[in-house]
Amino acid sequence: MISIQPFSKKELKSAAAEFLKITKGYKKFLFYGSMGSGKTTFIKAICEELGSVDIITSPTFALINEYCTFNNDMIYHFDLYRIESEEELLDIGFEEYVGQDSYIFIEWPEKAHRFINDTFITVNIEELSGNQRQVTLEI
Repeated sequence: MISIQPFSKKELKSAAAEFLKITKGYKKFLFYGSMGSGKTTFIKAICEELGSVDIITSPTFALINEYCTFNNDMIYHFDLYRIESEEELLDIGFEEYVGQDSYIFIEWPEKAHRFINDTFITVNIEELSGNQRQVTLEI
């Protein structure tokens, strides 16, 4: 298990850069954390560090947002909070998305265990006192 030093919102950019340095060579991530722990905010910072040319927003209602980088690489950001069945995942083509060689960030992955394999890195985000966040990776 690897931890990124606790960080505040103003240190988010450097934490995202550290995350990408630690996870170099990996592209698929499962984000766990309570509601409001900062999953979407951290993913947004990571996408910006990857060079997204698109505006990064929460996919809570769309379920998936697609972003493109300066290098024309694709990033897929899922928020599965509202998913109620595996059938819904099949309807949006989830299985095809996660099979691609692209960056994939999944919030609330508990709802998609059937489609998750050992190529995914587990990322836990915890809110600490003083508006700090702790990110722990299971590689």
